[in-house]
Amino acid sequence: MSLKNAIWNGLLVAALCIAGFLLYRIFRQYSLEQIVQSVRSIPFPSFCTALLFTAASYLCLSCFDLLAIRSLGKSLSYRKIVLASFISLSLGHNIGFAGLSSGAFRFRYYSRWGLTAEDVAKIILFCGVTVGLGLITLGGLALIVNPGDAARLLRIDPPSTRLFGLLALVVPVVYVGLAYFIRGRLRLWHWSFQLPRFSIALAQVGVGTINFMLVSACLHQMLSVFGDVAFFRSVTAYVLANSAILATHVPGGLGVLEATVSYVVPQEASIGALIAFRCSYFFIPLALGTTLLIISEVIFRRQSRGADQETEERAEAQSI
Repeated sequence: MSLKNAIWNGLLVAALCIAGFLLYRIFRQYSLEQIVQSVRSIPFPSFCTALLFTAASYLCLSCFDLLAIRSLGKSLSYRKIVLASFISLSLGHNIGFAGLSSGAFRFRYYSRWGLTAEDVAKIILFCGVTVGLGLITLGGLALIVNPGDAARLLRIDPPSTRLFGLLALVVPVVYVGLAYFIRGRLRLWHWSFQLPRFSIALAQVGVGTINFMLVSACLHQMLSVFGDVAFFRSVTAYVLANSAILATHVPGGLGVLEATVSYVVPQEASIGALIAFRCSYFFIPLALGTTLLIISEVIFRRQSRGADQETEERAEAQSI
C-alpha cells in the first residue's frame, strides 16, 4: 500500500469516526423523550416539505461545483459532480471548517477524474466566493425587508440596518460589473485574480442566493409549526446564524445556530423546530453522505483492482 493510500485510509476512518461523534454531540444535549416529542410535534407534510427544500439546496450547491468546473474550461459529467459535491458538503457542513474538510473530499473525487490539485483549489475558492456572494445578497435583502430583527440583534436602529443592507447589495453588483468590464486578470496590490465570465459571475450570485433561500425555507417550515413566522424573519434568522457559524467554525454550528435563531424568533424557535431542522438539513444528509462515501470507496477500489489486474495480464501477455 502506498503512503498516499495509507494517509487517505486514515483520513477516511477519522471522517467516519467524526461523523459518529457529531451525531452523538447533536443529540446528547436532549433527552430521548424530548427528541421523540419534538419530532412528533412536526406534522409529517411539513417535515417532507422541509426535506424537499433540503434536497433542492444540495442540488443548488452542486451547481456551485458545476459553474466552477465550467469556468476552468473542464468537462465532467453532472452525475459525478453531484456525487462529489453532496458527499463533500454533507460531511463538511457537520465537521466544520467547511472549506478545508469538504475540500479534502473534493480532491479525493476530482483527482480521480483527471483534475489537478490546482484545479481543485480553484474550485474550492470559486465555491467559497459563491457562498459569500449568496449570503451577502440575501443578507442585504433581509436587512432591507426585515430590519427590525437584525437591528435588535446588532443593537442598531432600523434605518441604519437598511443602509447596511443597501451597502451589502453593492458587493454582488460590483463583482458582476467587474466580470463584465474586465476580461483579463484583476490586480489588487500584490494579489492577482482571474474573474469568471460575466454569465458565470451572474449565475454565481443567482445560485448562491437561491441556495440560502432554500435553506431558510427549510427552517421556515419548522418554525411555522409553532407560530406565524414571516418568511423573511426566517431568512434573517438563518443568515445571521450562518454568518456566526462561518465566523466561529463550530462543527455543524452546534449551539451557535440555536442561540441566534432563538434570539431572532424567541417564541417560535422551540426545541422541536430546531431539532427537526437539524435532522432535515444536517443529520439526514450526513447519514446519506457517509453511506455514499463508503459505497463509492468500495466501488472505486474494486475498479482500481480490476484495472491493475488487467494491466498485469497485458504485461504478462506481451512478455510471452
